[in-house]
This record gives sequence, C-alpha cells and structure tokens, in this order.
Amino acid sequence: MRLSQHGPAQVNNMLDGNSSFLAHAAQDVALIVLSFAFLPLDTFIVCFCYVLTYFNPLQAIQKRRHVRSTSTPYFEARTILITGVGMTKGLAIARLFYAAGHNVIGADFEPMLLPTSSGRISRALKSFHKLSKPDGSREKAARYTNELLNLIRQEKVDIWVSCSGVASAVEDGMAKEMIETVTNCKCVQYDVSTTKKLHEKHSFMDHTKSLGLPIPETHTVTSKAAALQVLDDASGKGIQYVMKYIGTDDSVRGDMTLLPRSTPAQTKAHISRFQISEERPWILQQYIRGPEYCTHALVVRGEVKAFVACPSAELLMHYEALPSDSALSMSMLRFTQEFAAAGGTSFTGHLSFDFLVETHEAEKALRDPNANVHLYPIECNPRAHTAVCLFGNTLEMVDAYLTILEPKQALSSSPSNTSLTPNGLAAAPVFPRSPQKYYWIAHDLGEFVIGPVLSLISSLYSSKKGGPDVSKVLECFATFADHVLNRHEGMFEVWDPMPAWWLYHVYWPTQFLMALLFQRKWSRVNVSTCKMFMC
Repeated sequence: MRLSQHGPAQVNNMLDGNSSFLAHAAQDVALIVLSFAFLPLDTFIVCFCYVLTYFNPLQAIQKRRHVRSTSTPYFEARTILITGVGMTKGLAIARLFYAAGHNVIGADFEPMLLPTSSGRISRALKSFHKLSKPDGSREKAARYTNELLNLIRQEKVDIWVSCSGVASAVEDGMAKEMIETVTNCKCVQYDVSTTKKLHEKHSFMDHTKSLGLPIPETHTVTSKAAALQVLDDASGKGIQYVMKYIGTDDSVRGDMTLLPRSTPAQTKAHISRFQISEERPWILQQYIRGPEYCTHALVVRGEVKAFVACPSAELLMHYEALPSDSALSMSMLRFTQEFAAAGGTSFTGHLSFDFLVETHEAEKALRDPNANVHLYPIECNPRAHTAVCLFGNTLEMVDAYLTILEPKQALSSSPSNTSLTPNGLAAAPVFPRSPQKYYWIAHDLGEFVIGPVLSLISSLYSSKKGGPDVSKVLECFATFADHVLNRHEGMFEVWDPMPAWWLYHVYWPTQFLMALLFQRKWSRVNVSTCKMFMC
C-alpha cells in the first residue's frame, strides 16, 4: 500500500510491479488478517450504535430533518436513483436525499458473486440494485443502459444522480441520452460528447483554451521523438514538464517525474519507458511550483448550483473545505462559473477541477481576500468528486439538485440573493455549512501507525547511520489520534454504521483475496473510491 499523504512524516513503503508476487501476496494476507483482527471491535461499535439509536430514537432520526415537513401538502417526496453508492461520494449524496425526506434507490457494480458494495446496506436506501459493469464494448454498454432504463421505469425515478467512477464515464453519458429521450427522468450527467471532451486531458485543455481561460503550457505527443523534441526545445528556458497519459493507466498514473532530467541521456531513458503512439497519445504539461487544489460543483443548465474547494494531492485522503469567501475559493468559483456558462442550457452534471497555483499567488491570496488568483487547471473530472462529502451537514444541497425538475423559465433567481456571474444575474451557489474535516480510518491506520512502526522496525535491523527516528513515529501517532478525535470518518455515521463495517470487513478483504487468488499486483488503494491501482 502506498502510505503517503500530507503527514508530518511521509512513509512510502510501496510495492510496485518490480516487486515479487510473493511480496504482494504477503501484503494481501497481512491486510486480510488486519481486517479480521479489528472485526470484533468494529462489530461491537456497530452493535453499540444500534443500541444507542434504539433507546434514543432522536439520535437516529435527527439526520432526517426535512427541508420541508413531510406532514404538509407543500412537501413532495421524490424518487432519486443514485449510482455508485459503494463509494463515499455516492453514499454521501444518498444520505443527503434521505435526510431531506426523499425515496432513495441505490445501484452499483458488483462484479463478483458476493454482495460487496458497502452502500447496499445503508439505512438511507429504500432498495438496492446490482448493475452490470460496462467494459468498453458496445454490447456491455447497451446492457448497462437497458438495466438503468428498466430500473428507472420500475421505480418511477424522478432524478438519476450519476456517481459512477471513471470506468463507466462514457457509458453513463450514453445512458443519459437514452433515459431523457424516452422517460421523464432528469439526469445529473453530461452527454457523451461533453463527457469525452472533459474527461480526456488533451481535449479538455484545448476546450479550456478556446474559452479564453488560462491553462499551463501543454503539448500533445504521439511519438517518443515528438516528446524528446518538445523537451529539447525547452532546454535553457527554465520550463519543466510532467508527462501524463491522456487515458487511464494505473501503472503510470503516479509518475510525476520532472522533465527534462539532468542530462539528455536520462531524459531519453525515462521517455523510452512509455508506450507512445497515435493510438496511445500523451501530453507534456508545464510543471507549476505551488499548492494543488480541487473543486466539486453541481451544475444545472449551465449554472453552478453548489460549490466547494479544498486543498488537494495526487492521492487525496483528507478533506478540508477552503473558506467559501477566501480569494482562492472565489477565484476557482469564477473559473467554474465561466466554464459552465459556456456549456449552455444543456450543460448539467457534476464538475470537478484540479488546479495548481504558483506559490507566490497562493501567498498573495492569504494576504488579500479580494485577490484574483491566477489558476492553472490541470485536469477536469466530469463526475462527482469525493469532496461532496463536505456537504454532509448541508441539506440545501438537495434543493440545488431539485432545481433540475423546474421548468427553464422558472429558473430565474430571486433578487434577494443574487450576484453578477458569467451565468448572468444568478443565485449564489450552495456552499458547505459548517463543514467537518474528513478522513478514512483504514488509510490513516496504515499511514500514521502501521507504516511508521514497520519503518521503525526495519531501521532497527538496518545498517543505516543515525538509527530509527522515534520522534517522527510518535508524531505520526499523535496525528492519527487527532484525526480520530477531531475529524469525521468518511463512511461512518452513528445512525448508519453498517456501510463502514461492510467496506472494511467485506469489500476490501474480498478485493485482497481476489488479488491473491488471481496473482494480481497492486501498488496502492484509494479507500474512499474503492479503487485498487494495479501495477
């Protein structure tokens, strides 16, 4: 497991594709044993939560505090289909709709015979349905679309909120086009052409540039010679690049090597490792020195309805919202509003950006809350971001989703809460209300406890000078304790404890067991998105 994040002492005991299968197998077995070791404690916590809510029912129902009372004729419960409820982001949205009094139908992929999706047993769901995962083929895409269509008709769904992952992005776009053509269901999902354009790095950069928005210097290359030529031209200019595959490839996703390297020979050796062709293009993107941020936005008909920004990282496992009125947040909101407005009234879905900000710009933003910060967008995800969990206490988010059901002429904003944006005179978006800080205990246990302890043990038996750094290990322990006491676990709720139990004691042990049985090598996992990165 890659144990790296914004900790006081980064630990990086990561197995890669060069490690033996025996080492990977030992890793899988150790993690399965670890899950069983914590099973009694976690089961006790779940039972305690149920006892607590049984004797104190207000504890269980306080999350279901309706935006409008269901006992009045003014409230109309809607039926909401949410796909991807096995991930934190899908479950977070499902819990919000449940808390607002709506009927939530959950769906997710379960490729194995075991019911592995942790969201299937959430109290927020009225029912759960298994979907067939598309694999890029036309037949599987048609089957996936038909399953969604039949489910929407069967449950009389009013809104489909797509929270599926990157693997089904295009198929979700296909399903949206079919569903809105033959049913009255509205979809929080972009069409196929928009999804492709935003998902692929080179087309996203081209589109952003065409809107007059800033982008880092970016070159699309389809051969090793072309990549070396770009890097050779950059010599002496002080510009460095990061090379990224435009599609999805777990084996190279974490490679952030700065190019060109110290010598032309080293640069050539690094480039020679990649498969670059017309069919497999890459981009060379200017490296920006400074902090990284990510955003999550809900866009309805080209208007940003909800927005949050937070500090980011290559593998983001700790979420903390930026103040909504900060210069950084407002600059990213303005960028998002301008980008969304350019999509027109057909532009509806979740929209997430990754931004880099030069160090001096970030420092300026801290000094001047009204500063207009120069942003460098480096990636766009036309789907829900895990940062949506920061809206956990914000039921106004549900009303933002429900605007998709309003007729277009009814979308004019009330004059009491409007501002001039690229959307025109638009209502201010919903921001997280009193957002908590989020973490995932399984990730932090590895990063701040197990990893440091293993490093300490290893250093005791190594020949390196200086000996073990006990102070750093203790600092990691203190960070773990602080997160447990002062942050919110991403999957766990006292009134809905089973999804977290299922994630850590059914889903992940099953994944590690399958990796062991089928001799798969992986380098790291993202607990929140249920993603295993293969070597």
